[in-house]
Amino acid sequence: MKEHHLMPEGSGTPQRRVRDRIPRGLWVRMLIYGLVGHLFAGFLVFLFSLGAKG
Repeated sequence: MKEHHLMPEGSGTPQRRVRDRIPRGLWVRMLIYGLVGHLFAGFLVFLFSLGAKG
């Protein structure tokens, strides 16, 4: 029979869970960049709408 388990079944589980999670700082940065990007896009739409009226 072929052995495909190098480690016991439960040994790597907690480390794998921590490794698979996205760090909190990255989530915060993504949220801030997303909000700023949407605000900037809204500002551009506002400027274009002002330009279309004038």
